[in-house]
Amino acid sequence: MAVSGGSGPGPVLSLDTLVRLGRETHTPGAPDDRARPGAAEAAEGVGTGDGAGRTRSSGGLRRLPLPAGMTLPLGCDAVAVPAHLGPPLMPRLPRVGCVYADETHWWWIVPADSDYALRWPDAAHYATGAVLPDAPHTDRLPTLIHRPSGTVPYTPPIPLYLALCRVTGTTPTWSRPVSA
Repeated sequence: MAVSGGSGPGPVLSLDTLVRLGRETHTPGAPDDRARPGAAEAAEGVGTGDGAGRTRSSGGLRRLPLPAGMTLPLGCDAVAVPAHLGPPLMPRLPRVGCVYADETHWWWIVPADSDYALRWPDAAHYATGAVLPDAPHTDRLPTLIHRPSGTVPYTPPIPLYLALCRVTGTTPTWSRPVSA
């Protein structure tokens, strides 16, 4: 299937072409730093590492760095869960993407906008652009504990959401009664 921008001659884009174009992520409220060197990598959540496990983009935002060779055709967000919930989630998922861990949380890479019309359980923290919340006690980033085979870093968000609801005893939002 091909998509054309108009009725006249012009480039024809296939779905494969559109996916390869990728999707730029921009964190709301973050500085628009696309013009600076290395901004494309930071905007994609790749960040610029210093070799000591620290990554910062301009404006001091800390992003989860993706392993070399990973692509972001659907943007990049992250879902954090308390560390004790990480191990029970792994076997419940049909595919596990990049997963990071620190002492308190496990971070799952999901496509951008995986929070659209979805209220994640209270135990989860949704991080747009895979930007980590401020942690004044450390500059250290979570460690990559699982890397999927292939070049796509995503854990499918709906199975992750359902598994997280299951292990936390939370009713999925679409299963809750609707009030008039």
